[in-house]
Amino acid sequence: MKVFYINGVSYGSTGRIMFQLADKVKECGGDALCTAGFTWNKCEREDFFQTSGLFEKKLHTELSKITGKHGGYSLISTKKLISKINVFDPDVIHLHNIHGWFLNFEMLFDYLKKSNKKIVWTLHDCWSFTGYCPHFDMLGCEKWKTGCFECPYNGYPKTYFDCSEKQYKRKKELFSGIHGLSIVTPSLWLKSKVEDSFLKDYPIHVINNGIDLSVFKPCSDKSVLDKYGITTKYSVLGVSYGWDNKKGLDAFISLSETLGDKYTVVLVGTDESIEKNLPKNIVAIRRTQNQKELALLYSVADVFVNPTLEDTFPTVNMEALACGTPIAAYKTGGSVEIPDNNCGFMVEKRDILGLEKAIRKICEEKPFSKDNCKIRAKSFDKELFENKYMDLYRSMI
Repeated sequence: MKVFYINGVSYGSTGRIMFQLADKVKECGGDALCTAGFTWNKCEREDFFQTSGLFEKKLHTELSKITGKHGGYSLISTKKLISKINVFDPDVIHLHNIHGWFLNFEMLFDYLKKSNKKIVWTLHDCWSFTGYCPHFDMLGCEKWKTGCFECPYNGYPKTYFDCSEKQYKRKKELFSGIHGLSIVTPSLWLKSKVEDSFLKDYPIHVINNGIDLSVFKPCSDKSVLDKYGITTKYSVLGVSYGWDNKKGLDAFISLSETLGDKYTVVLVGTDESIEKNLPKNIVAIRRTQNQKELALLYSVADVFVNPTLEDTFPTVNMEALACGTPIAAYKTGGSVEIPDNNCGFMVEKRDILGLEKAIRKICEEKPFSKDNCKIRAKSFDKELFENKYMDLYRSMI
């Protein structure tokens, strides 16, 4: 079995998933090759190559802003990519995020339609069936069901003019009618959205993202509390790789003002621009040293809170449960599918009072045990995730 992976970047959650699956293919006796567009993050893996350079990506980005035609450029890098596919001659081409100013969509999908290859497309967001946006949940927009226009989002990719109607029609034409393509979503929520979109005619499989339970597990080492000066009775943890109000930053600021002196709000993943606007009683941690330290922070927290307004299946929720920490989160996207009744509370989006009540109940009444959180987390073991993909590849070949 030979699998060729395409993703926008070689880092972050989608990059990790791409490499994780490539390693599993090789573990099963197959071969894998991975590619992504230009980033400053260097990747030294032998099974990886970068399709585009800095100049071509910058040119693609600027032209997209002017014309609104994201994915209309990068001809050289796409030609290089197709050449690599032909030489590698995979049994399966596995697409992940292809939005990232590194591919020419017409060239790639014209090739895919003629290639007679089996194709898996894992959707990590909603971008593939909208005019512009990767997420529409926060805005409550449903134009994508029939045809985008006058986009209220226009944030990714940023353009000077609203070309959402043209982009929607272009995507619908390019992404439809591909023989041998199957779609994978990480949540039932995203599957339901795909079923309402122009991609509904493809087979759609739900495979939850997985986490490494050998890394994310309860730990009794509380030295991390002293390291970051967390001295109150209860700690309320939030983790994000980029903070803004979409991720719930305003909710945490509000909670820090109302929870009282017994509580400390701890935010992981901040930067200087975020920290200068945070209240002094919020502990800000820019980046953990490694996943082990992140697991320590999950373990010592009394509750993990995720008030995100846009997400498909947040990995941080699963990681917290695996470390034995119950969660309180908004009912956003696939978030509601992660906890069961024994390990967390879900509240309506933007219900700060409801979120505060859930936090107090979890911390002060202790209705959820670490063991029940761990039991639920076993449903998201990365071995299950990897094996489901291997089964899908085999069924398609």
